[in-house]
Amino acid sequence: MMFVRNDAKEFRFCRSKCHKAFKQRRNPRKLRWTKAFRKAAGKELAVDSTLTFSARRNVPVRYNRDLVKTTLMAMARVEEIRRKRERAFYKNRMKGNKEKQFELDKKLVESNPELLRMREVEIAKQLAKAEAKAARMEQDGDEEDEEMSDDEEMDIESESESEAEQKKEKILLKNKRRAKRVL
Repeated sequence: MMFVRNDAKEFRFCRSKCHKAFKQRRNPRKLRWTKAFRKAAGKELAVDSTLTFSARRNVPVRYNRDLVKTTLMAMARVEEIRRKRERAFYKNRMKGNKEKQFELDKKLVESNPELLRMREVEIAKQLAKAEAKAARMEQDGDEEDEEMSDDEEMDIESESESEAEQKKEKILLKNKRRAKRVL
């Protein structure tokens, strides 16, 4: 979408949401979802020399194969540098968050000690289940060693039969779908 003002200034919008906000005279620096807000609030890299390379230049240049080759290589290198700087900027911005979150969690635990008791009960239940399961496995392991060969043969036969039945069901379903399409 595009809007042209009386003084011939063009405004291009990526989607109707942006266009509607513009028509309602909303300040993009105050809308949290806009690029302008992110840059104004310091959430994105705003001033960097790599950003100037992506600016559009309307200067005609005679075609030169070497110039094109070096330009393409430079574009790739600038993009790589920009990614590294953005990553470093993000890491620097998020540096103190772990400590802040840890402090908030600490306050939560201090104000609600029953949460820890609930967690201890859950962990105790899980350990009891695991121990009971291990004890059953040991008991079943002694008994099953004798019957293992017969059970394995029966399992293999039942698996092959169930696979054959599943294939038949798939074929029947395909035939039914085809019949519905024809009608």
